[in-house]
This record gives sequence, C-alpha cells and structure tokens, in this order.
Amino acid sequence: MIRAWQILTGLAAGIALGAVWDWAGWPAMAQTVAGAEAIGGLWLDALKMTIVPLVFALIVSGIVSTTHAAAAGRVTGRSILLFALLLPVGAAVSALVTPFLLALWPIPEQAAAALVAATPPAGVIPAAATGPFDFIRAFIAPNVIEAAAGGAMLALAVFALIFGFAITRIEPARQAGLRTFFEAIAEAMLVIVGWVLLVAPIGVFALAFVVGAQTGFDSLGAFGHYVAIVSLTLIVITLLAYPLAVFGGRIRLGAFARAMIPAQSVAISTQSSLASLPAMIDAARGPLAQPPQVVGITLPLAVSLFRFTSPAGNMAVAIYLAGLHGIDLSFWQLAAGVVVAAIVSVAAVGIASAVTFFALMAPICLAMGVPIELLALLIAVETIPDIFRTIGNVTADVAVTTVIGGRS
Repeated sequence: MIRAWQILTGLAAGIALGAVWDWAGWPAMAQTVAGAEAIGGLWLDALKMTIVPLVFALIVSGIVSTTHAAAAGRVTGRSILLFALLLPVGAAVSALVTPFLLALWPIPEQAAAALVAATPPAGVIPAAATGPFDFIRAFIAPNVIEAAAGGAMLALAVFALIFGFAITRIEPARQAGLRTFFEAIAEAMLVIVGWVLLVAPIGVFALAFVVGAQTGFDSLGAFGHYVAIVSLTLIVITLLAYPLAVFGGRIRLGAFARAMIPAQSVAISTQSSLASLPAMIDAARGPLAQPPQVVGITLPLAVSLFRFTSPAGNMAVAIYLAGLHGIDLSFWQLAAGVVVAAIVSVAAVGIASAVTFFALMAPICLAMGVPIELLALLIAVETIPDIFRTIGNVTADVAVTTVIGGRS
C-alpha cells in the first residue's frame, strides 16, 4: 500500500511539475523533457524485459501445481474444474460490459489525445487476428522463440499451457526437477520485478513529467475516467457471484449478501484475499452453513488459485487502452484477449497485483494488438480498481464454496 501511494504521488507530482514548468516558461525545457523521457523509457524497458520469462515460467509452474492439486481428492478436483470454467466466463463478460460502458460514457477525447501523444512511442505489436482463420492459426507458433521475440502472446501462452500439462505426464523425478526449475525462474524474475518497482515512483514521475510538460493538466480526465470505467466493470463482475451462490449453491440472496459484508469489509481495508480468509471461513461455516470439509478445502484453494476478477479486470484495462489509442477492437481481437486473460490468470497465483500488473496485462494487450506503453502510467492509479478486484475475488471465493458445498 505504501509503495502504491508513492507511485501515485510520483504520477501527480510529475504531471504538476511538468505543467507548471511549461506554463512558467522555465529554461532548459527541451533538455529536461529529453532527460525525463530517457529515464522513464529506461524504467519502462526494464519492466518490458521481464514479461516473457516471467509469464512463461509462472504459467508452466502454475499448471503443474494446479494439476497436482486437482489429483488430491474429489472435492479438490471439482473445485479446480469450477475455477477453470468460471475464469474465461468472467473475461468474456468483461469483454461485453466494458465496451458498453465506454459507449455510454466515452473517454474524454482531449484527455485521451493528450495522454497518447505524450507517451513513449509504441514498440513492435504483432498483427491482431482479423477473422476466424487468423484467430485459429494464432494459437500455435511454428517457432516459439520467434513468437516470444515478436510478442505473439497468444501462441506463447498456449505453448506454456501445453508444456505445463506435458510436464505432468513425465517420470516423477524429472517432473519435480522441471517444476523446481521453472519455479526458480519465476522467483528470480519476481526479484527483478521487485527491484524495478523500487524505483517505480521515479520512473512514473519521469514519464508523468513529460505528459505534464506537453499537455498540461489535460490528461487528468483520462486517469479519472479510467479508474471509474474499470471499477464499474469490476462491480458488475462481482455481482455475478450472487446468482452463482443463489442458483449454484442454493443460498438465499439476502442471506448470502448479509454473510459477505464482514469479509468484504476486510477486503476493502486490506486489499488482500488472504487477509480476508478468516472472515470468509466464518461466513461459510456460520450463516451459510457449508460442510466443514468443503470449507476447509475449497475456500483456501479458491484464495490460492481462483482470481475471478483477474482476467475480467485485465480485459477491462486492455479494452480501455484500445479506446485511448482509438482502436476499434474486432470480435476476434476480444476473443484472443479472453483466451490469454484466462490462461495468464494462472500466473497470478499468490502474487500481489501491484507486482504482476504490468507483466500480466502486457500479454493480453499484445494478443489484442494494443500498445502497452501507457500501462506504465496506469499502474499508478491501479490502487482504487484493486480494491474492487479484491472485493470481487472474496465474494466469488465464498460463492464457489457454496456451489461445491451444495453438491457434496
């Protein structure tokens, strides 16, 4: 939380100083902007360099761990199957809701134009699928190394998924070795990400200074609008948990809503599903009267593996970025985003969203043909949407527990 507020402060201070510097006509403006562009660009490149190895290693190790967990028992297996079904559903709903919200409340044109014009130029973006046959062919890359270098994230994510399942079919000793290898890679990459995020306030300040110097305060409307649209989408996704508990778990709507209030309150104050677990257990065991075995297995498993709002929230961010750049997303671009969002949600297991925001968002954007440079600034205002992500995850975790409990 402290780091998040430091990054947000860097954003605000950078825009304000840049705008005032330009307005006052202080000397050396061009040189100062060039220096800020260099510093901000260096930090952005440091974030980019972690995307492919981190995401690949996290998907592979996540698939291996999840597959082992699924074999642990009937309740565990059914829980994981339910998680796997619901994650793409949430992403698909977000792919419908976010464009609808943007149609009702469009992005402020002046703010969007100012923000895009002042950000670093987009790197190489792979061609997005324009039809069903392009979409099908995009699933498999004949050269995985070339796909990784070219940012073909749909093919790379699918290969990581297949590779992870393949590891679970080999001899146990070698399987354990590969699992340890990819977990070690993921941990090492997360250390690098942590180092990069230590200087995030400086990197965001530099990028924001350029924005402020070139656009003044015109870009502020886009940040506020972004927070509102993504948060509204996450609220809609959270509401899906209520009919899931009612129709899937056979729980009365009022009873479920009242039972969730304590856990949701903890989620708001901590932004942590793990910290909300005791309140979630109390709700499931007490007013919702779920079987102790299911509560003891499904609920902790959901907290560890099931991030219901992760693919949905990430899709909302990617769609908003497309709107900022004036990109009209086709059905097939949205479909590619839904697939990648569902796959990379496996990589979010047990890791704070502040750490994984850029790494997990970039593959989705690249799969949809959307530039990723603005993510470096949007990470500064992710604190508020992250509250709604946590509320949605906590609510959905208890809802899926009632579904498994109602059929046990």
